[in-house]
Amino acid sequence: MPQTHCDLRDDIMQERVFVTGGPSATRALGKRLGGQLPPGAVLALVGELGSGKTCFTKGLCSGLGVPMRQVNSPSYAFVNQYRGRLPVLHLDLYRIPDLESALDLGMLDYVEQARSGVMVVEWAERVLGLASDDWLRVDFTVLSARRREIAFTPLGERASTLLARLTES
Repeated sequence: MPQTHCDLRDDIMQERVFVTGGPSATRALGKRLGGQLPPGAVLALVGELGSGKTCFTKGLCSGLGVPMRQVNSPSYAFVNQYRGRLPVLHLDLYRIPDLESALDLGMLDYVEQARSGVMVVEWAERVLGLASDDWLRVDFTVLSARRREIAFTPLGERASTLLARLTES
């Protein structure tokens, strides 16, 4: 039976680290966060292939009222848009080699669009400086076939408040 809980560990003052015991727990963590996201939230997802970024995003979108079956990784399309409690822009930069290429594809336009919704960027390490002046970095580390370490690091006051709410709930 898959684990559906998350263990919280405080390693660094601003960082919060969760360890999930399977895909359902990773989705559940995303759903908890998605239920609390305000307009203008930007999440920068960082982690190796297969580390749980899209699984987490499915849960996040579910928390925003988007059916999980509609959420998939936009690796080839670059961006998917979903309608929920807030509009969601889901970007996947796996095939984007550098910041210049992201700019050529209209990354700044997506950042502007996200002000009234939520932007989730997979492979965000390629454009971290562009995201916003207030965003939440989410690092995924594979611990085993099922276990993932998910570390949240806020940049900005809104992201810090959001992270505090997540750890209190």
